[in-house]
Amino acid sequence: LEAEQLLDGRYRLQRVPGGRVALPVREEKLSQRCLPPELPCELLRIQDPVPSRAARRRTPAQELRDELRRLLGRSWSEELERDVPHAWQRHGDLVLLSEDSFRAAPWERLGKGEQGLPAPMLPAGCPHVPHLPGRCVAGSALWETVASALGARRVARRGRVMPDGMRTPRVTLLLGQDGWVEHVDNGIRYTFDVTKCMFSPGNITEKLRVASLPCSGEVLVDLYAGIGYFTLPFLVHAGAAFVHACEWNSHAVEALRRSLVLNGVQDRCHIHAGDSRQLELRDVADRVNLGLIPSSEEGWPVACRVLKKDTGGVLHIHHNVETPPTPAPPQTPALPAEGGSPEAASSKGEAQHPAGDSGKDTLGARLRPEWQRWAEGTATRIQGLLAELHGRPWRTSVLHVEAVKSYAPHVHHLVLDLECRPVLP
Repeated sequence: LEAEQLLDGRYRLQRVPGGRVALPVREEKLSQRCLPPELPCELLRIQDPVPSRAARRRTPAQELRDELRRLLGRSWSEELERDVPHAWQRHGDLVLLSEDSFRAAPWERLGKGEQGLPAPMLPAGCPHVPHLPGRCVAGSALWETVASALGARRVARRGRVMPDGMRTPRVTLLLGQDGWVEHVDNGIRYTFDVTKCMFSPGNITEKLRVASLPCSGEVLVDLYAGIGYFTLPFLVHAGAAFVHACEWNSHAVEALRRSLVLNGVQDRCHIHAGDSRQLELRDVADRVNLGLIPSSEEGWPVACRVLKKDTGGVLHIHHNVETPPTPAPPQTPALPAEGGSPEAASSKGEAQHPAGDSGKDTLGARLRPEWQRWAEGTATRIQGLLAELHGRPWRTSVLHVEAVKSYAPHVHHLVLDLECRPVLP
């Protein structure tokens, strides 16, 4: 049977009366072949055959497809199967589907409970959603099935990010009462409303890096705090004494407030709600984080103002830098990571990058010429801003360039650690 590809591996062999054994075969192929007449066998149909171990080890994506196929019965089609997602984000008991999931017209009709497909029937008392006597509405049945197959209680679907300057997500809540979720990242608890705020898993390497920086006793200003991507690692792991967090999105401000309380660091942070360009703080910071891409340039003057005028400090400047596809030749000696002696720091060095980065346009282990030019140019401009602001010379030293991720083809998200110190008389 195996040699003829007739054996059906989805089911186990089963004992049947008369001391016989039933072997699972593929019916669609059996009809195309004639078994030798001398074989002592007969065809037998078994209701509810026992699945094999391999068949029981289904991936979540397979589980989802199987449950949806069972829900729709004869309405199932290849068009619908192509539209079932293979991956999704999970935030606690909420599953966030990708933008292109369940977009075929039949899914849209079914999800809204419209006509066009038979409305699936679920038992009375269908959990989590309002129900009608004896059944749930079609839309609820679809999203209930998705949630059940993926072990969730709530379902939402992503849309495109709104061009409103706040990167507000277009997220539709398909099942559940609200979009508030909790996400644990490097031991830090973040809470936010997925329909109002974004969570960026792509910045995990930079969050881990800042969590390891030596910030004990320091005052830090985070000019673009969001829901606390970097504010919380600085407070929880890096040991910052106090953080001034600036954020103009009211939904992100509320999320940050809640996350500060969840992590027990609310007494070491003050949230400045509003446009960080209008921030009135001066001469307070040992360190400033400028975590905005594609460019944080509009925040540079503010960062210079909040640095301590007598001792200076360190700026973490985020920027998207274009990189031509031609491989760069080996470059100059490596920079020390932050924490090395200031005398050893220069404007040339090694770009650290995530070990798991993949794709044809890799980040590369050495500092590319375009990255070096951007770092040196930024250092020169910041030096000029500080000298103009304080009326005396300052020096700037490139401590480190971190390649966070590939943002787009030939565009990389970089972070420059720039040490800024007043030149003493």
